[in-house]
Amino acid sequence: MLSEFLLSEMTRLGTQDALPLHRQLYEALRRAMLDGKLGAGERLPSSRDLAQDLNLSRNTVVAAINQLSVEGYLASRVGSGTYVNDNVPRATPGRASTGAPLRAAPQQAGRLSQRGERLAHRFSAADLEVQPFTPGIADFSAFPLPLWQRLQNKHWRMTYPDMLDYNTSGGYAPLRRAIADYLRVFRSVHLDADQVIVTTGTQQSLELCARLLADHGDTVWVEDPAYWGAMKAFMATGLQVHPVPVDRQGIAPGPQDDATPPRLIYVTPSHQYPTGAVMSLPRRHQLLATAAAHEAWVLEDDYDSEYRFSGPPISSLEGLDTTGRVLYMGTFSKVLYPGIKLGYLVVPKALTEAFRRAHYDLNRPGQMPVQAALAEFIEMGHFASALRRARQSYAERRQLLLDALRPVLRDDAEGPRITGAEQGLHLCLRLPGTVDDVALTQRIAQQGLTVRPLSAYCLQRTDLRGLVIGYGYAPLGEIARCGPLLAHAVARVLESRPLPA
Repeated sequence: MLSEFLLSEMTRLGTQDALPLHRQLYEALRRAMLDGKLGAGERLPSSRDLAQDLNLSRNTVVAAINQLSVEGYLASRVGSGTYVNDNVPRATPGRASTGAPLRAAPQQAGRLSQRGERLAHRFSAADLEVQPFTPGIADFSAFPLPLWQRLQNKHWRMTYPDMLDYNTSGGYAPLRRAIADYLRVFRSVHLDADQVIVTTGTQQSLELCARLLADHGDTVWVEDPAYWGAMKAFMATGLQVHPVPVDRQGIAPGPQDDATPPRLIYVTPSHQYPTGAVMSLPRRHQLLATAAAHEAWVLEDDYDSEYRFSGPPISSLEGLDTTGRVLYMGTFSKVLYPGIKLGYLVVPKALTEAFRRAHYDLNRPGQMPVQAALAEFIEMGHFASALRRARQSYAERRQLLLDALRPVLRDDAEGPRITGAEQGLHLCLRLPGTVDDVALTQRIAQQGLTVRPLSAYCLQRTDLRGLVIGYGYAPLGEIARCGPLLAHAVARVLESRPLPA
């Protein structure tokens, strides 16, 4: 029976690969088609029937079917149903399926490089992105979309021919001025507008720094646990990653780390990703002194400083730098919307011209009409208003989630506790070391919820357990419904730990 096969495959995939439910169903259906259990032209059960048979939400089933339809495995016929396409390849006759996750064996001529293999299979965004506490729901209702559309249309109508070309100056000048003004006032960054390089986001900023400030094989210190996107950028540029553990005061390098001198030091000091630790003032001074001693560059990723919910704003690390060794980066993706693909990099004055030229040569930056619209959006005060509304909305979601998790928290050092909730769009529920957080996230996924195991972000450490939970993109109603389910799952595990895989 199809449903029994799908359930068996989903159980195996959930245990081995910790895939979210919709991806488990996608892989199971694809296996059924490739193995011939679903033949060409065969009609699938309705999404409602599949959801009932598999004990899944209908949204989960629809997401899997839609993905298979986009990829050409399925075809929908109006008024008739969904059918297996005639062109779906079959498994080789006479060979039994291994049951392994579907991955085409590469031909010798098309094999990935070693770096390509690492990029393709390590630190996958699908595995480590914390955004979807409630899968498949993105809420940007606080963003003034009609106003933004009017501004974009205005600048498209006014666009001069040179606005349609590549940009050689590091970005639209009024936007760079607006960014500089904002950072000086709200983040205590010391800069002039010509030090701002407009990029497509943090990933491009990191790759630009890695290419211009380090050579292939140089060492970069990274926080452990680490931000997966930075790991990808450094792997892609051929750097050797040296993990440095994080404690409650931020990155904590010791003598053993000094034995591996860095060329770059990557940090998220205002809200460490993913633990949420805030780097203390003594630790900041210590880090700057360490960078100076090693003649290293510090890459400060200030990815969510706009959302500070308690306590005073935390000043930038760059604001303490007196030697010109800190490069500061931020993004508009979390303040406006991810698809805007605009960020910024602030470089020391001595490096400005080199970065501007390299940015042009490597990336051919453009999108000047969008940059012009954003500059006006900031200058007219709309950015501040949108940020204020978003901050209020996210604060309500954060508080609702905290209230839901409160029953499982403990005051003792070993008990569950929350870190990183003072800022940002995610928090970390720290768990005792005896808890298998990977198995826990798989069990939570069976309820249609997506959280990430803290241990998955660790590079060398084996002592951290917890759940990394994003709440910024889940509506209040979903948090009210799903928060108690999450707390109940954690409570059950704590009653019967250690959790078996």
